[in-house]
Amino acid sequence: MTFPTELKYSKTHEWIKFEANGTASVGITDYAQQELGALVFANLPQPDDPVTAGVPFGDVESVKAVSDLVSPLTATVSEANEELLDHPDLINSDPYGSWFIKVRDITGSEDLMDAAEYEEFVKKEKMKEN
Repeated sequence: MTFPTELKYSKTHEWIKFEANGTASVGITDYAQQELGALVFANLPQPDDPVTAGVPFGDVESVKAVSDLVSPLTATVSEANEELLDHPDLINSDPYGSWFIKVRDITGSEDLMDAAEYEEFVKKEKMKEN
């Protein structure tokens, strides 16, 4: 499992990559995709849709279950990754290269963690499972 240091992480297992131009990309972490299993469907918002920190913006369906995608940011969707609509399995093969949405006009966020904090959070989550 990897934890890229250039990203921020949410407690609901989304990653955020902030760009210099004030936008951000949002995806799910390697841990999340491993827990979900093979993804078979993604439901994403449309450009210009608002998203709110802590509120679901879409969902993914795996062979195991349907899971919400929770926005770590309050912002406006600038782009949805339409490639995932036909190929949701890209998340399983490259969770940090396959984003769900890109957002702009960011006005708020969840409490985000850096890579080291998120790695510790995942360790605690795994201990709860056992």
